[in-house]
Amino acid sequence: MGSGAGLSTSAGFTYDGERFRQYFSDFAEKYGFRDMYTGGFYPYQTPEEYWAYWSRYIYINRYLDAPRPVYKDLLRLLDGKDYFVLTTNVDHCFQKAGFDKHRLFYTQGDYGLLQCSRPCCRQTWDNEALIRRMVAEQKDMRVPAGLVPRCPNCGRPLTTNLRANDRFVEDAGWQQASGRYNDFVRRHRRGKVLCLELGVGYNTPVIIKYPFWQMTFQNPQATYACINCSEAACPGEIERQSICIRGDIGDVLHALPG
Repeated sequence: MGSGAGLSTSAGFTYDGERFRQYFSDFAEKYGFRDMYTGGFYPYQTPEEYWAYWSRYIYINRYLDAPRPVYKDLLRLLDGKDYFVLTTNVDHCFQKAGFDKHRLFYTQGDYGLLQCSRPCCRQTWDNEALIRRMVAEQKDMRVPAGLVPRCPNCGRPLTTNLRANDRFVEDAGWQQASGRYNDFVRRHRRGKVLCLELGVGYNTPVIIKYPFWQMTFQNPQATYACINCSEAACPGEIERQSICIRGDIGDVLHALPG
């Protein structure tokens, strides 16, 4: 199974509108942006301001539960089945919903990890305790200077473990998850396989969409199923093996029998 941002959007993890105003109205008033994505790229003048924003962002998108039970509905449908999840999402909603972490590959990183900004090493560090302190102790959209994270090896600033450039750290956990996913794919090249794609767009189609199309084309017994609000389609070569549903993922999954 492959999932993109559309799955978390269906679960209520929206990055603008009322949810943005609920958590970032002070930032919106001061800096003028109107959604969380824009705020993530804003050139803050100090690391204290940068981490005031990012700690809030990480807290609500990584450590709070999704407002809608979409991930739990999905887990219910997978009960007793041999599955593996490849996702470009970095919010860990799968794990929070109870999915087996050994069946998950977060290929683009994790909001819950920090890495050296250089990077000087292939290590990452869990950030939950630090993020919670930053959220609790920030004032006037700044965290205390003593909470700004630095690499314990070289002293450079730490940053989020997200694939934004060639400095992304693929740590030991990432490598192990990649190996488990590739092994799963090798073991299921033949036979009845469902390549289920949920909320995947065309920002990074080479990670999930194109490989799923190829796996379906190469296996006559495979089925490609796609649920997406606006981009539910497949190539003509696999049309007879495909099910493409345009609609809200949560609504579709909830309507399926368990």
